[in-house]
Amino acid sequence: MASPSRLVLVLIFIFMAFSISKSDESSEDGDEYVRSACSVTRYQDICIRSLESYSNTAKYDSRKWAQAAVAVTLEEAKNVTHYLKKLKQKKSIRKKRQRIDLSECIDCFEETVENIQDSLHELRKLNGKTFDVQMGDIQTWMSSALTYEDTCIDGFENRKGKQVKLLHNKILKLSYITSNALALVSKLASSGDEINA
Repeated sequence: MASPSRLVLVLIFIFMAFSISKSDESSEDGDEYVRSACSVTRYQDICIRSLESYSNTAKYDSRKWAQAAVAVTLEEAKNVTHYLKKLKQKKSIRKKRQRIDLSECIDCFEETVENIQDSLHELRKLNGKTFDVQMGDIQTWMSSALTYEDTCIDGFENRKGKQVKLLHNKILKLSYITSNALALVSKLASSGDEINA
């Protein structure tokens, strides 16, 4: 007969093995959910990385994926805006043209943040009667946010330097995330998934 301590060890081992297998199943389901949601986006790898933490709550709900994507975009836009403001305060930005371009870029990003906030607010209060109008507004705001981001990048075209390259990369990453969010919003609009609203 097995000793009680061996029996306890065997039970612990079985419990741990069961827990790990359940965790793997959950992870596999989560991968499937986020991959399915991101299949409509242009930058799928970025979409998957930025939204994978929402997999088990959003599952196959288009509305939740759109909200998650817009929320992630908003956070990223706020981070870039903060970075731009800090960059403008640096003493290393001496040229007047660069300071003007940064100011214009900050203005663009403040508009971007406002448009994304409006989109997220509207997504949270969707209803069946005004769904099409609401989705039209959200698509317009997200498209405008993307345009403002592109305008900012254009202001630094043909510029060189470490800070310009870093800035360009941050804005480019945000534009990819915004494009993905717009795709998920458009998917929601076309699916008419207001039933879950």
